[in-house]
Amino acid sequence: MCRWLAYSGAPVLLDDLLIKPENSLVMQSRHSRLGAEPVNGDGLGVGWYGAVETPGLYRGTHPAWNDRNLQELSAHVRAGRVFAHIRASSGTAIQGTNCHPFRHGRWLWMHNGSIADFARVRRDLALAVDPELFPHIEGSTDSELFFFLALTFGLADDPPPAVARAVGLIEETGRRHGIELPIQMTVATSDGATTWAFRYSSEHRSRSLFHSADMTTLHHQYPDNPILRDLAEDARLVVSEPLGELRGAWHEVPESSCLVVGADGEEIHEFAPVRS
Repeated sequence: MCRWLAYSGAPVLLDDLLIKPENSLVMQSRHSRLGAEPVNGDGLGVGWYGAVETPGLYRGTHPAWNDRNLQELSAHVRAGRVFAHIRASSGTAIQGTNCHPFRHGRWLWMHNGSIADFARVRRDLALAVDPELFPHIEGSTDSELFFFLALTFGLADDPPPAVARAVGLIEETGRRHGIELPIQMTVATSDGATTWAFRYSSEHRSRSLFHSADMTTLHHQYPDNPILRDLAEDARLVVSEPLGELRGAWHEVPESSCLVVGADGEEIHEFAPVRS
């Protein structure tokens, strides 16, 4: 499917997140270790929060290993909250508007997984989107439509129940069309101050998702590690798969859960769809 990364903490160069790590996203675009497919070459995107209220966004259809603009951007942009995504299409077109992250106002959204048999349920799901939001949908992916369903259900007010209602609708709609397992997802969304990451699937065997260990502990354990040395004590990473193999550096996000990463640290809560 796809691979993604969400970073929060003291500002760092994108290069330190996307390119330098042993198992960076650029490396995963060619040789994913835990993904449904080893190659994720159907486009990429990076979103970051900087000097203005609306997050910056770079998306392209080149594979990450062959995108010179990504290399240039990564060497010069520094940010304290970053979303990055490499895509393996589940059937929709390879085009810029279908690349993650998706943006609406201050919100960013990215997704690994799929809405099963999307062509069969797409119309019903699209009709559930708030008519005032619908014109802002630019592409044709299930992931972007999922984002706008969450916005419809109140993402900007309280993300966990909004995502739960969106997933509940997707499952109800899918099963009405005879689809046994309607959704597979790891999702990240942010308003620039907090990041929410969700791991859930209808079959309860979701795609991989990990979060970094406390950075203070890692600094004590690995004082000479060059990558960790550049990360501040408040640095937090949520990733589809670990960026390296340091023992104790990564913890798996539990099945059917929501990880919340804010200024005061992180919390994990149970997550379940809400059906109407």
